[in-house]
Formats: sequence, structure tokens, C-alpha cells
Amino acid sequence: MNIENDVIETLEQLENFLIQVESGALGLKDVAGIALATSNSDGRPFVAVLSDKHELLLGRWVSQDVYENGKDLVRTGPKRN
Repeated sequence: MNIENDVIETLEQLENFLIQVESGALGLKDVAGIALATSNSDGRPFVAVLSDKHELLLGRWVSQDVYENGKDLVRTGPKRN
């Protein structure tokens, strides 16, 4: 899997990550969606940036708290001021 070792520990960090993905700051191409998921090998939670072919473009590990409480943020997207 293409998951970076950085762990997103807070909802604020998750929101900043989503803003970076949406703004193109990470240079990812063909982004079609973002999802919270768990690793099949060890059950560890992560946020996945998916391509239009449902391939993992980028992933970041998330804390259990972010996994449990960040679902609405991922579903609706970050709120920009």
C-alpha cells in the first residue's frame, strides 16, 4: 500500500489534509474521492485518496479517534472560512 508513515492525530490535521488534497497542493492526479478505511492486514485505520479507477493514490494513517469522529468531515468535506 502507498501509505505514508505520518499519523493524523486530530480532526484539525485531517481537515488540513483534506484541504491540501482538494486544492491540488499535493500534486495528485485523477483524484476521485477520499475515504476512511482500515488496513486488511492489521486493521489499522487510514484516510485514503482514491483515483477514478478506485486505486489508492495516497494514504495517511489516522488515530482511532480521527477514524471514529472524522467520518462526517470526510463525507462532507472541509469547511473553509
